[in-house]
Amino acid sequence: MEKTEQVLQKIGDRIYIGIDELAGAVDMPKEALEGVLSELEREYLVKRTKGGKYALASTMGLFRGTLDCKQGGFAFLRTPEDMEDIFISPSHKGGAFNGEDVLVRLSKRQQGGKHLEGKVVKVFSLLPVETVGTVQAKNGTVFVVSDSPGMDDIYIPKKRTRGAKNGQKVVVNVTQRAHQGKSPEGEIMEILGRTGEAGVDILAYARRFGLVSRFPDACKRQAQALAQEKMEFEGRLDLRGQTVFTIDGADAKDLDDAVSLRMLENGNYELGVHIADVSYYVREGSPLDKEALHRGTSVYMVDRVVPMLPQELSNGLCSLNAGEDKLTLSCIMEIDAQGNVTAQKMENTVIRSAHRLTYGGVNRLLEGDAEEREKYTDIADTLMEMNRLAKILRARRFEKGSIDFNIDEPEIILDRKGVPVDVTVRKRGDAEKLIEEFMLRANITVAEQYYYMELPFLYRIHEHPDADRMKELAIFLGNFGIQLKGFQNVHPHAIQEVLEKVAGTTEETIVNTVTLRALKKARYATEPISHFGLAADQYCHFTSPIRRYPDLQVHRIIKALLGGRMDEGYLRHLEKVLPEVAAQSSARERNAIEAERAVQDLKMTEYMSKHIGETFPAVVSGVTKFGIFAELDNTIEGMIPLAQLDDDYYVYYEKEYCVIGEHTKKRITLGDKVKVKVVAADIALAKIEFTFADN
Repeated sequence: MEKTEQVLQKIGDRIYIGIDELAGAVDMPKEALEGVLSELEREYLVKRTKGGKYALASTMGLFRGTLDCKQGGFAFLRTPEDMEDIFISPSHKGGAFNGEDVLVRLSKRQQGGKHLEGKVVKVFSLLPVETVGTVQAKNGTVFVVSDSPGMDDIYIPKKRTRGAKNGQKVVVNVTQRAHQGKSPEGEIMEILGRTGEAGVDILAYARRFGLVSRFPDACKRQAQALAQEKMEFEGRLDLRGQTVFTIDGADAKDLDDAVSLRMLENGNYELGVHIADVSYYVREGSPLDKEALHRGTSVYMVDRVVPMLPQELSNGLCSLNAGEDKLTLSCIMEIDAQGNVTAQKMENTVIRSAHRLTYGGVNRLLEGDAEEREKYTDIADTLMEMNRLAKILRARRFEKGSIDFNIDEPEIILDRKGVPVDVTVRKRGDAEKLIEEFMLRANITVAEQYYYMELPFLYRIHEHPDADRMKELAIFLGNFGIQLKGFQNVHPHAIQEVLEKVAGTTEETIVNTVTLRALKKARYATEPISHFGLAADQYCHFTSPIRRYPDLQVHRIIKALLGGRMDEGYLRHLEKVLPEVAAQSSARERNAIEAERAVQDLKMTEYMSKHIGETFPAVVSGVTKFGIFAELDNTIEGMIPLAQLDDDYYVYYEKEYCVIGEHTKKRITLGDKVKVKVVAADIALAKIEFTFADN
């Protein structure tokens, strides 16, 4: 246990404690302890009393956390799991906005069924705060109504409107918080377009999540200069004589990876995974590198991409376009008939992709389409052999316990005006699985190699699930007559066995969903913790440096070793920068996922707004104390508020994932097949409301 944790525990055990007594309890010199306590005070985790004793800040009614603002102006401070969230009235928000880091003082303790209430006493975030909203101009006075929940309307002085007109979507910098009844004040920084214009809605969502397509001028100049440079092939393994090709989605323009396959004389496969050598162009510490680290990842928002790198690189210099000489970093593996990697090497290479294949075309070829086979006669047999190898690798991966969640992903079809005309389930055939297996195998191979070298590295980790969450999952599965083996220290193989048992049954969707929720989220780290979901002792991201910064960082480490630059100075440099890269990349990944989901929800809501009153089959996908969530066959989800059900009063049972009617004893639980009717679709809030069709 770290010293800070020991200090917090001892203070918590005693409530109030003097520094001399505390120093003895944690076996720490008084001078060192004073430094720790000062830091804890700055973090508002500990508070010193007037008498010089120490207590947890929470003991004295102070709580630090993220503000969650709601429509209507009120908010909640999200607290630790063992206590109720703190309610904050509109007048007690202290001018703080949704998502800001705040300190709240508890003003009312829970008595006689009353909720906890508090008041914001400090906002840690600094101004200006950026938000997106809609202009409301009347009689020469301009306000912006923010898209963020619970934010007061923002007053814009005349000199700061940039000529924005009523009804336009804009980006605003809030320069002054609400205070003593006055509205917050701000300045319009950018006009996105008029509400309802094609693409403005998605652009507004992108800006809400801090995503900007435009690159700083220094990055543009550097990208343009790189486009004029001549590529250097010296010192590279020339693979232009080998048959190499890419397989991607039909709309993809940033082609990171290419593959090749040869049969060796000993009967083994030689699989080549050739990845764009982005690090050749994006030098560490350059404007492009700093901006790429800031962005962390490319973000895919239905009909557009907010790229990590400028188009000159992402779609041009680095993209492995067919018929063009490209610089790559190749992981070349020898694999036997059982799927074991018997030898591997990393090489700086140059390739020329023979074909730009699509998943759809390769799937048709693998299914026996004569026209596709005729189109690609030079590689048809190679593709068939690749498919056989991919299935061997997949089977081998599952033997080791890798988990395969069968979760449907939506595909949203927009017309030219950006209006959703259909929502379907994204199909995943053998071509998609082939590339997935080859990329997974390369990522594992690279991670294993650098782990055994004991060099500083950037890993992709998926920690072992919490025992308490697994116990809850075991209870849930028991309701379906399914046993989760060894849940006290569960192995991924046990999870996969459960998923295989429900495959093709009515319980499949809900068991997959609840099981996935019970696991931890994957993240980036410098320590070689295993990847639970893939049952891999070591794993990294190596295969997508055009769109993910961690892959670019991994490439730099590999190339430093290949180039003989892995000296003491560089090792110290890696020890310093890798923790920052891991933290920043993980944070930007979470932001990207939230942004992508938010835009999907927006377009799904817009689509369902044209189907009000219609009835659809659905599956109960979530149960909470305030409502039941139901998912349609095309993955669109809506909520049925419990308050709207008039056939009974329903009681929520958290551990059983169900509600039960108090009088009728009617039980509605996760996985139930139901029919729902669309009641409302609020595009502004991206919320869909259903009711039971037979209610």
